[in-house]
Amino acid sequence: MTRRIYLDNNATTRVDPKVVEAMLPFFTEQFGNASSKHDFGDEVAGALRDARRQVQQLIGAASDQEIVFTSGGSESDNAAIVSALEAQRGRDEIITSQVEHPAILALCEYLEKTGRARIHRIPVDTHGRLDIEAYRRALSSKVACVSLMWANNETGVMFPVEQAAELAHEAGALFHTDAVQAGGKIPIHVKETQIDMLSLSAHKLHGPKGIGALYVRKGVRLQPFIRGGRQERGRRAGTENIPAIVGFGKAAELAQGSLQTEMPRLGDLRDSLEQRLLQRIDNAMVIGHREDRLPNTLNIAFEHLESDPILLLLNQQGIAASSGSACASGSMEPSHVLRAMKVPYTFAHGAVRFSLSRDNTAENVDRVVEAMPAIISKLRGPSLAAGAAPDVSVFQGSYA
Repeated sequence: MTRRIYLDNNATTRVDPKVVEAMLPFFTEQFGNASSKHDFGDEVAGALRDARRQVQQLIGAASDQEIVFTSGGSESDNAAIVSALEAQRGRDEIITSQVEHPAILALCEYLEKTGRARIHRIPVDTHGRLDIEAYRRALSSKVACVSLMWANNETGVMFPVEQAAELAHEAGALFHTDAVQAGGKIPIHVKETQIDMLSLSAHKLHGPKGIGALYVRKGVRLQPFIRGGRQERGRRAGTENIPAIVGFGKAAELAQGSLQTEMPRLGDLRDSLEQRLLQRIDNAMVIGHREDRLPNTLNIAFEHLESDPILLLLNQQGIAASSGSACASGSMEPSHVLRAMKVPYTFAHGAVRFSLSRDNTAENVDRVVEAMPAIISKLRGPSLAAGAAPDVSVFQGSYA
């Protein structure tokens, strides 16, 4: 049987066996409540402190007390923005971008519809980079919070969040970044920045699902998003999910330890995949800036095709990837990210995202390179196989 290849790591990652091993005792042997004042509780409370330090070290925070464990990236994102609005009384505007994760955009839409906030959605250019001048113009004394993602989940394009945080502070606004895709993939030293809050999710870096963290810089007031007990120093109520937290801590430790070696290796694999696909397949374009992106992410679009049939044929060959498009209201529509980037209509429907992790190898890339030309040729058929290349003048360096 042909070994299956998983190239959808921006969606989720395989839990590392070392993470599973670290978690198991906390289901059966060390099962106490971390808040209990006896040996069973003390053992678990110690593991909780260790995991907090491991996550702190992953992002270079000044103190482990700046780490608040949550149920995942979506909760962290929501808690950061809602808390910023409550803390910054007299300010009722939020700045975000047009290409954020739905965890941010859906909340902002809700806050806008209910009259709680005015939302500024900053555009991006055709390479997915933030329009920094539009961002500067949106900043004012009315802005409570800026929330900009560190790296885009579809394209891997990274925003200049350190510069954006400095500009936000000049206007008196708090700054939050959704670093769910960036955590464990690039070096982060948050204490050296002016970032106030930062969201993470364990399952993006070979940890378990359902556990995340929110970094809250010391001195920033965080209003409890979930109220009840005094867990997480009163910042997030609810008995801690210790097995998942321990798993998150171990995953953070492993990611930190492999960062300097794995990310260059994955960058080389991604570049090999990109270059070879562009060489072998006509009328294909890379979506997103070639340099300002995560080393593990390739979003490549094929003219006059839809992504779903491509993904289906890849899946039949044991290769898992994902789409740059989403199905909306029964009809295929390009994702909000591709629309914001003004990707040509003839390409936007045929976007495929390959996202790698430390589990992937050169042999995996070889398999994809072998499979893709035949898949594209089959789907295009003779009528499109000899089609002329489109005008590429507005996407310099992005087309085959």
